[in-house]
Amino acid sequence: MSAIEYVVLVDDEGREIGTAPKASVHGTDTALHLAFSCHVYNSRGEILVTRRALDKTAWPGVWTNSFCGHPAPAEPVIDAVKRRAAYEVGLTLRDISLVLPLFRYRATDASGIVEHEICPVYMAYTDDEPDLNPREVAEARWVDPADLDASLGTTPWAFSPWLVLQSQQLDLFAPEQHRRAS
Repeated sequence: MSAIEYVVLVDDEGREIGTAPKASVHGTDTALHLAFSCHVYNSRGEILVTRRALDKTAWPGVWTNSFCGHPAPAEPVIDAVKRRAAYEVGLTLRDISLVLPLFRYRATDASGIVEHEICPVYMAYTDDEPDLNPREVAEARWVDPADLDASLGTTPWAFSPWLVLQSQQLDLFAPEQHRRAS
């Protein structure tokens, strides 16, 4: 990865309008930009949740989806999903599918950092065990989707706002739907 990461800036309709250094779009005045989220399941039907590294700028130490990131300028989003899976959690994915193409949110964390993203959501499968990049992820757990659903309902403040919002728009928690043979 280059010394300076760039993200794709988009207009309200999701059309690319330029690029900016990633560090400049995660502050108190955040431009709308392109990102993605991915939820990873194993053949037992468990979903991988991760806890963001404690030194992350936004939402440090918060539990979230399996991983997320930003496609680089001119990088197909699916390639970015594979790249970030390897980089953040050391996973090789299979059966990647786009499940929530128009997901979008704006949220402010306790320190005033704003996320403002058009963030297509993907699901994927693996039977790899995570190999965490400590700069990105503090912890990871394979959990029963029903247990995650219950936790999101009772303690939404312990999770990233994008995970809570995605769970309200997408059935992440039907284990029979996500159990696949390896």
